[in-house]
Amino acid sequence: MKKYLVINGVNLNMLGIREPGIYGNSTLEDLENNLAKKAQELGVEVDFFQSNFEGEIVEKIHGAMGNYDGIIINPGAFTHYSYAIRDAFGSVKMDVIEVHISNIHKREEFRHTSVIVPECIGQICGLGFKGYELALEYLTAK
Repeated sequence: MKKYLVINGVNLNMLGIREPGIYGNSTLEDLENNLAKKAQELGVEVDFFQSNFEGEIVEKIHGAMGNYDGIIINPGAFTHYSYAIRDAFGSVKMDVIEVHISNIHKREEFRHTSVIVPECIGQICGLGFKGYELALEYLTAK
């Protein structure tokens, strides 16, 4: 059975509280429950990890090699400056999709650039939690 890792980065543990006008009222737990149901429908396994610490995310990526068929990541603010996370993906050579709940290209200028996406097979943004489901569907169809 195929197995995927979903990584949520900095501040995503605050979903449902932080800026509900941008991110909605649903929590990280809601997101994980919805995606676990989608994984079950697709006949795949999914594990979840959230951290506000860059090094923990890098360690999780390193540990994914050989244990997962792909990764879905929402790096949060790390998107815009974490060369460490980018380099970790370059090291493991796995299929990775970057996901953002909001449309980062319609927000502040600094949010428009991702230093991580060059190591990804694609980026989905602005579709809310549905973006995670679409990423999982794409990975499982590969």
